[in-house]
Amino acid sequence: MSGRNKVTIAVHFDLICPWCFIGTRHLALARALFAQKYPAVAVESEWHPVQLLPEAPEQGLAFAELYQTRLGSPQEVELAARRAGLELDMTAIQRMPNTARALDLLRRVAVLGEPALYEALLDRLFAAYFQRGEDIGDAATLRRLAEEVGVPSDRLADAAPDGACAAQAAPAVPGVPHFVLNGRLSLSGAHNAAILFEAMSQGVQASIAADLACT
Repeated sequence: MSGRNKVTIAVHFDLICPWCFIGTRHLALARALFAQKYPAVAVESEWHPVQLLPEAPEQGLAFAELYQTRLGSPQEVELAARRAGLELDMTAIQRMPNTARALDLLRRVAVLGEPALYEALLDRLFAAYFQRGEDIGDAATLRRLAEEVGVPSDRLADAAPDGACAAQAAPAVPGVPHFVLNGRLSLSGAHNAAILFEAMSQGVQASIAADLACT
């Protein structure tokens, strides 16, 4: 498939980042708009977990104090979430978890090569944490969430918090969420769907120009 018929979006994220939840929702909206305008162009997302707090203990950290120092105003986040069609409940969150288990689970599901299943699990993990205050560092909670979206049982073995997680211990990007389109155009932050749609459109046009230059 030539570049003009495909857009690849690399997404860097962590599950404890509310802006990543918001960013992935904007991306889903942008993809829906893009499919309407460019029905012949395939869109492929490549998910790259980035563990923001690898030093967090297995039991996690107190959420409220850490939130204030790292993530900004709860009101700002909740307003941005509503604009993306999300309702967050930050008051339900008690602990900032170590995400090694959750990201390792995503790594094992990625190996299945079923993008829809991966994205369903990713969305369920975000929702469990930011909308229901569930502990996504807990092995039993992760098994239940994975079972709810249909992850095969052989992918649900417990992962050691300090095990071989595919997530990077430190970001290789300026921050998360971070998007790279067709390996050319980079965007950092939870941009709205219109901006992401425009970037995807630019990616198609750039690929067409590159294809034509090679003929």
